[in-house]
Amino acid sequence: MTRQSMAISALLLLAACGGTEQPSNLTGWRAEVGQIRIGANIGEENPTALARLEAYGDYIAASTGLPVKIYKAADYNGVIQALASGQLEMATMGPAAYANARAQMGEKVEPILATRTAEGVSGYYSSIVVRADSPYRTLDDLKGKSVGYVDFNSASGYVFPRYTLKQQGYDPDSFFGQSSISGGHVQGVLALDNGQFDAAFFVASDGTPKSGFSSGSIYSLARRGLVKVEDFRIIWTAGPIPNSPYVIRADRPQPLKDILRGALAALPYDEPEIWEQIGLAPGNDFKPTKAADYDVIVAMRNDEVASRRPGGSASQP
Repeated sequence: MTRQSMAISALLLLAACGGTEQPSNLTGWRAEVGQIRIGANIGEENPTALARLEAYGDYIAASTGLPVKIYKAADYNGVIQALASGQLEMATMGPAAYANARAQMGEKVEPILATRTAEGVSGYYSSIVVRADSPYRTLDDLKGKSVGYVDFNSASGYVFPRYTLKQQGYDPDSFFGQSSISGGHVQGVLALDNGQFDAAFFVASDGTPKSGFSSGSIYSLARRGLVKVEDFRIIWTAGPIPNSPYVIRADRPQPLKDILRGALAALPYDEPEIWEQIGLAPGNDFKPTKAADYDVIVAMRNDEVASRRPGGSASQP
């Protein structure tokens, strides 16, 4: 079995929820599509997220007249590979995961919408966090120390902060003494809390470095009583990063793409209860987005990939 097929199998076997069997009376483009398969990478920070997405799936089904199935992936790559292989019509994914998908699929993957706060903010931040009882208070204090990244395809947990650190004159590969991939934002915070890392990258949102944040893995864990926010200290922040896009395969029928775009854009206004059920705040909505909005993330990912080539650098073709 190839690496790609293994990733796809992992996506499909982990979870498929919502939806019904394909109706036999479909005609036109609906008969061509048959069903809508949506992929999502849902971490342990929100164990009820998949169940809540069933309401979202029911809304999409009612809007399109097609059964909907939502698939969970164990990691970022599972959704990317399933989308690239044509086993999904739509997915939610982070900006760096989208950049990876675009590298594999080109114009066959199309970002259509991203969330926006009531204040008009459509971005989030990458931060380095340490334990509050540690001696580390600045980035320079972490020289030679251990750090936990989230995932190679994570914007806030890998691609964006590494690029920003390089721009600030720090080589993350030599500056930190040891680095590891935690596998998720929550896993990284819990590993830090357990003393496995001196510092960890994590996502922070609903705020700014100046005003402070109220969302992100630390805050969601704190709401579940698993950690205390005051046990951690943010010592470095980069951003904002463009919000995660909702993407579709561009080769799907145009009527389907138009209906999906319109239904999602109308969701916070037509079905505010479902909007809140899927974890989005009242007053927030979707804004239209396009490939060019993520060009900066694509460039950062390309830089990172080039720098990892044996004997290569970001300046090499």
